[in-house]
Amino acid sequence: MYKTHPTMTGGCQCGAVRYALFETPESTICHCRMCQKAVGGPFAALSKVPLSRFAWTRGEPAVFRSSNAAERHFCAACGTPLTFHFLDGEAIEVTTGSLDTPALAPATKVFGTASRLSWIGLVAPGELPETPPDESREIVSRQHPDHETADWVSPA
Repeated sequence: MYKTHPTMTGGCQCGAVRYALFETPESTICHCRMCQKAVGGPFAALSKVPLSRFAWTRGEPAVFRSSNAAERHFCAACGTPLTFHFLDGEAIEVTTGSLDTPALAPATKVFGTASRLSWIGLVAPGELPETPPDESREIVSRQHPDHETADWVSPA
């Protein structure tokens, strides 16, 4: 474990698995089909640091070898996708959305464009009808807050 303060922290929805980055990541977007399936979205936003500048700080993630070359970590309790890592690589990429402050990790490169969905980028913000939240329904979030916590209670 590092004695320095983390640059960024993040983790899963339920709080069972948390991590820390000890340098500012390089962030990218990947449109490849494996990334689409891994995150359940049209692309994966990933933020990369050297393995030596990364640490799991709470819990143990589950792992899935998504190919002969890579593995992906995720929370077994809530299913949040957390990382992408080439097995022979010296870096790890966290899912940018799992960072506590994802706005501080803007993407600077794009990969896997051969699999980019044709409708990505066709609609500018504000061009589609926007629906405000349904304020007649009280929603109580069970997600872990976007910061470190001293205690953690299983969402069971």
